[in-house]
Amino acid sequence: MRAALAPGVRLLRALPRDSRYRGLTLVLTFFCYTSYHLSRKPISIVKSQLHPNCSALGPNPRNDSNNSAWCSWAPFDGDNYKELFGALDNAFLVAYAIGMFISGIFGERLPLRYYLSGGMVLSGLFTALFGLGYFWDIHVLWYFIIVQVCNGLVQTTGWPSVVACIGNWFGKGKRGLIMGIWNSHTSVGNILGSLIAGAWVSSTWGLSFVVPGIIIAVMGIICFFFLIEYPEDVGCSPPLHHMATDEEDARGVTCNEKDPGAVTSNEGPLSITGQTTDHTNSPKQPAEEPEAISFLGALRIPGVVEFSLCLLFAKLVSYTFLYWLPLYIVNVAHFSAKEAGDLSTLFDVGGILGGIFAGLISDYTGGRATTCCVMLVVAAPMLFLYNHVGQNGIGTSVVMLIICGALVNGPYALITTAVSADLGTHESLKGNAKALSTVTAIIDGTGSVGAALGPLLAGLISPTGWNNVFYMLIAADVLACVLLARVVVKEVRGWCGFMARKRGFKEF
Repeated sequence: MRAALAPGVRLLRALPRDSRYRGLTLVLTFFCYTSYHLSRKPISIVKSQLHPNCSALGPNPRNDSNNSAWCSWAPFDGDNYKELFGALDNAFLVAYAIGMFISGIFGERLPLRYYLSGGMVLSGLFTALFGLGYFWDIHVLWYFIIVQVCNGLVQTTGWPSVVACIGNWFGKGKRGLIMGIWNSHTSVGNILGSLIAGAWVSSTWGLSFVVPGIIIAVMGIICFFFLIEYPEDVGCSPPLHHMATDEEDARGVTCNEKDPGAVTSNEGPLSITGQTTDHTNSPKQPAEEPEAISFLGALRIPGVVEFSLCLLFAKLVSYTFLYWLPLYIVNVAHFSAKEAGDLSTLFDVGGILGGIFAGLISDYTGGRATTCCVMLVVAAPMLFLYNHVGQNGIGTSVVMLIICGALVNGPYALITTAVSADLGTHESLKGNAKALSTVTAIIDGTGSVGAALGPLLAGLISPTGWNNVFYMLIAADVLACVLLARVVVKEVRGWCGFMARKRGFKEF
């Protein structure tokens, strides 16, 4: 007797064809970039083990040595260990920032599937090589620096590729909410990376890198076999990137009247017709491949420069927490390395909530810049409070970490996802989708300059006291707001004009 068709398969068959492939792309790119962040996190967890508090481990077994750092891992056993940790972070982040500007150009001109999967396999290799330094008993700084530089370069393949792929599949309608939820891969990766690295940090810290390296390499192979770059490749309808005008809405113009290849819907990017023809065996062939946009051409898109500079300071704050929060908790709250790593994941839990909230609000209001600016303004006093009262108790610490994570990572998530996709499909491009990777790379590359500066400045400033580190982070938040002010004013004027038209210009 044959069993009934599995419920999951019945559910998949009930979904429209376009939705199935969009869902596959969304899930696959989610796990791909989760593995990218999963492989970046171990260094922040392992820092406290490379230079632990040796006195807490008992007497020095080396009776002929007066070294108080006898249990540390050379070359991080000196008094300058914080500066060396900052150099490690900076080696990765500077290479990442420089490589990002180049990566977007390659991403527009190479098959995304090859580019993304190849970068993931190489990233797995270099992540594992850092951990193999433990097993090979390597104690020279240049080895770890070179591995970090190489890893930073190959990791630039990730973000432009996944954002371009998602932008190819999803239109503007509910992009903020969809990409806000999707962008939780950043925080999920950080959380998983913390937990995986924490499992071996106190015993065999080399595995804290080797295991994440294997995971991202395996995900790269899966990406190679299953990623679909364009809806047309499997006979699906391309998304609607620009909303219809008021006049067109009044006439009931459908997407097909404006673009015969688009979806016949006014409901947003996920809506499709019920009569989609199955073209599985005969994918659509575009008539002519548009030319990729130039670097200067991407800079001329309205809003690219402002959001890029805003992200520079927003990402400075986010990455300072990413790389230094566990060590801060160890030094201030005096938790163990594993406990600090586990507690630091709450900042990323807040980041998930903040990214979803920012996307939802910006979709509802249409004000991406205003949403970012409000969250950054509120984040500044919250950072001050966390530094002064956040370690007064475990309950207070949990609440403050979640709130700070939401306010810090919310604007960062919104700019790197929905804003980048909006600008990469800006109406000034006249339908040319060959700008997504370049625009995303410019915005995230500029932000990565801040990501490189933040941990470096934290390493230089922390010896003078953690209060000064937080003052630096608060100043960065304020600067991010100021740089976005022109776009915020433009959005406010747009709302005022809309409300005036809605009232029928009664005041005139």
